[in-house]
Amino acid sequence: MLNHEITSIAGKHTHRRRVGRGSGSGHGKTCGRGHKGAGSRAGSTSVTLYEGGQMPLFRRLPKRGFSNYKFATRCEIVNVCQLERFEDGATIGVEQLSLAGLIDNNKSKVKILGKGDLTKKLQVTAHKFSKNAEQKITASGGIANSI
Repeated sequence: MLNHEITSIAGKHTHRRRVGRGSGSGHGKTCGRGHKGAGSRAGSTSVTLYEGGQMPLFRRLPKRGFSNYKFATRCEIVNVCQLERFEDGATIGVEQLSLAGLIDNNKSKVKILGKGDLTKKLQVTAHKFSKNAEQKITASGGIANSI
């Protein structure tokens, strides 16, 4: 066994802290809870942003702005160079891309981007194409169909 193997195992499992077992243990008397107050009592929890009754920061600041994030249409991205794995003359759709592992879900929208080169003649069907990707697919003799 080598030195780096020992040290990776050594700190992996820490012993649980046994409190209330005398002053010699280092966790006797108040058991690491301090003196009196709510923090020393059972069932005490604190809200992370609580400021002792003062008006919290997130309520003192005005509400501003609007985000379109939840309304955006998100597409899974496939590059032209990734289409090289299919055989020449193949018809490629969303299902074929999902089976090949290029996209996660066959219900999601797909956009083909133009990174890399394409040498095979493919008939590609997707929701969106970049201009560069469409040019590369048609230049290799294939067809780019939008759904």
